[in-house]
Amino acid sequence: MNATSSPARDIEMTTLSNGVRVITEAMSHVRSVSVGVWIATGSRRETPRQTGISHFIEHMLFKGTTSRSAEDIARSVDSIGGNLDAYTAKELVCFNTKVLDQHLSLAFDVLADLVLHPRFDEEDIEKEKGVVLEEIKMEADSPDYLVHEIFSSNFWKDHPLGRPILGTNETVKAFDRAAIRGYYRAVYAPANMLITAAGNLKHDRLVALASQHFESIAPGAPAVDDSVPSTHARISLRNKKALEQVHLCLGVPSYPLPHEQRFACYVLNTLLGGGMSSRLFQNIRERQGLAYAVFSELSPYRDTGCLSIYAGTSLASTPKVVDAILKEFRDIKEQPVPAEELRRAKDHLKGSLMLGLESTSSRMSNLARQEMYFRQFFTLDELVESIEAVSAGEVQAIARSFFNPGQIAVTVLGKLEKFKLEREDLAC
Repeated sequence: MNATSSPARDIEMTTLSNGVRVITEAMSHVRSVSVGVWIATGSRRETPRQTGISHFIEHMLFKGTTSRSAEDIARSVDSIGGNLDAYTAKELVCFNTKVLDQHLSLAFDVLADLVLHPRFDEEDIEKEKGVVLEEIKMEADSPDYLVHEIFSSNFWKDHPLGRPILGTNETVKAFDRAAIRGYYRAVYAPANMLITAAGNLKHDRLVALASQHFESIAPGAPAVDDSVPSTHARISLRNKKALEQVHLCLGVPSYPLPHEQRFACYVLNTLLGGGMSSRLFQNIRERQGLAYAVFSELSPYRDTGCLSIYAGTSLASTPKVVDAILKEFRDIKEQPVPAEELRRAKDHLKGSLMLGLESTSSRMSNLARQEMYFRQFFTLDELVESIEAVSAGEVQAIARSFFNPGQIAVTVLGKLEKFKLEREDLAC
């Protein structure tokens, strides 16, 4: 059992004998504790036939264990005023709970039980297929979700990053107990597991709890890295006559999450469409009145990334919105960001960072992401200094690298009639 510490943030880490890492951050001024069990591989590990199985297993772990029913799991945390949740992403799966510090032992017992001892009852599997299929339908009825899914499938064509986390009707219907148990055994192994906690707790106590539940499991093998995805600048026009609005997603490649220029990317995203004072919001919504919702977002992964812009507008206004986005691309490439605007973007980022790390649950998540992507823990001062160090020249250099017509991918969803968009229309 190996232990390390980071005094600047009161972070401690212990690695159990089988490889499970246990990381805590003490926050003595609060009364809550948030704990997460992380599986360091998500939907991007799946083969085409397995598409959606990580998400399906996440659902199934709440359907009962060898010692608890689904109702027992729900009641055990509800009865102490806590919450129990989970989610699946492209590169990780997380099971987490937040409770008062006095209930840590009970909450951890429930969390460990559902992660380590799922029943995978065949009747429950068939029932949950119906639940997930309804979830897929619900998301398909949401055009802003659907346009992003179509965009991703084109942008990361022929790679797991481009496939839906929820799966498809065909793949979900084909899941059986053998496939689910086989995938679970391969992935839910200590080599892929991480336990993080933040709040009013003692590190040694959490290590003792983790050892009690997790240390007897065989280490297993770490997830094998898949191929680095290529990006594809495809233009996709999808007609959906039932929609009143046209939904637009336009994106370009960006740097991976661990890249040294990541903070400059965050600043660029903030300037472009990261808030109400951003260029896209002010120009497209406030000055021209072309859209109600317009924003940009970064989607960075361990080896690739995307900067995308979303807008919902009318068919008649769609060409104007595209032109307005391209104008902002052009302006950032041609003119360094003014000092005052750069200052606002940095202050916005720093404020979001500080406010985002005030809760035990956000600190718990932050620990996991820093360990999985960086294998080190940054202090708040270090993060603030990294934001402050971003220059207008760095932002402009990133824009010049990625904002060019040959790399721009676009998906347009709606009642498109005779709408056309060609590569020459994306000049910037």
